[in-house]
Amino acid sequence: MQEIKKYVEENKERFLEELFQLLRFPSVSADPKYKNDVLQTADFVAQKLKDAGADKVEVCATAGYPIVYGEKIIDASLPTVLIYGHYDVQPPDPLELWKTPPFEPTVRDGKIYARGACDDKGQFYMHVKAFELMMQTNTLACNVKFMIEGEEEVGSSNLSTFVKENKERLAADVVLISDTSMISMENPSIETGLRGLAYMEVEVVGPNRDLHSGVYGGAVANPATILCKMIASLHDENNHITIPGFYDKVAELTQAQRDALNSAPFDLEEYKKDLDIAEEWGEKGYSTLERTGTRPTLEVNGIWSGYIGEGAKTVLPSKANAKISMRLVPDQRWSEISDLFTKHFESIAPKGVKVTVTPHHGGEPVVTPTDGTAYLAAEKAIQESFGKKPIPTRGGGSIPIVALFEDVLGIKTVLFGFGLDSDALHSPNEKYDIYNYYKGIETLPLFHKYFAELSK
Repeated sequence: MQEIKKYVEENKERFLEELFQLLRFPSVSADPKYKNDVLQTADFVAQKLKDAGADKVEVCATAGYPIVYGEKIIDASLPTVLIYGHYDVQPPDPLELWKTPPFEPTVRDGKIYARGACDDKGQFYMHVKAFELMMQTNTLACNVKFMIEGEEEVGSSNLSTFVKENKERLAADVVLISDTSMISMENPSIETGLRGLAYMEVEVVGPNRDLHSGVYGGAVANPATILCKMIASLHDENNHITIPGFYDKVAELTQAQRDALNSAPFDLEEYKKDLDIAEEWGEKGYSTLERTGTRPTLEVNGIWSGYIGEGAKTVLPSKANAKISMRLVPDQRWSEISDLFTKHFESIAPKGVKVTVTPHHGGEPVVTPTDGTAYLAAEKAIQESFGKKPIPTRGGGSIPIVALFEDVLGIKTVLFGFGLDSDALHSPNEKYDIYNYYKGIETLPLFHKYFAELSK
């Protein structure tokens, strides 16, 4: 551990500057205007893998944005770790809410503020620097493969094809992902499950053009009003989702599992204070930790209609749109939930409007084992690095690749994240603690060490 700390200390300024260089690329995969920036980011990542000591580094073309691959095979008899991450980021909007430019990393109070600082550039780049550390100190204990993609934030639509076509190349004993969070640096944790996702877009169309709200108001159905009513009807008074069949395959937790989940350190008052809310909100009968980790949800991610510019324009809009995501839990399947949503949403539309539902992308929920060699290696690594045993938790987010790895490659995943829930992922002023960044670089080599030892 002292050798690890010494190398990080000697190189910490360079490690930070390299991350800043990576964060300056506006690699927004959702917006075509950033295409060249996304491609340049892939090239940057490939070069840094080469610099760190990886072999066979390649920017692999897909039908969308490329996947960066690299490897270091030191001994075929040793176990192999496949490291996954993504170099694309969420759109930075709304820009006016950022205190500093989203693609000019800024340090305030020991935290890096930039889009992608935590999700996922800061986290996957820890692995690149940890790999460099192991190469330079001659302590690499496992074979390592990297697969860093550029479409995670838009559903990883081309990743499945790449994985299926490269099964031999990607063969490994475990997948290691840092795209999740810990409870805190004082209470380190390992996520042992992720929710799935079904993402939809809906459109409600009324008249064939925007109308004068005085001349036509009260006589023609307003698509904005109708859409709001339809969305509101998707939850009942207990915040239970009203789509028929939605809960049919939900795997309910036992009371013992619920008790174990709720034993994790959690301060509800601090939670509310951090978000500046008067009370929490959610499905009746469940705690906040259960709602965000083990229960399915339906949320509106965006809604628009009519005139939203400066001043006033009295129109009855022709159409209204919304983007809606549903987080899923075992044993729900995103394609089935998408079908249930579509059928229900179309059925509740009044005759005065036309409704179109467009499924975008999705992913399956997963639960990772806590009794295997890989999890035990992660547990030992945290124990040594943090001085305490990690707490197993469930994550509320979705990483579709985890289920894909298991289905296609037949290997399990360890979710070894160093972010915090307060890091404002997908929001303005996203951040990542410099301490967490360095702590990850220190801890990851220990995982490789213990995984090699426990695999013997």
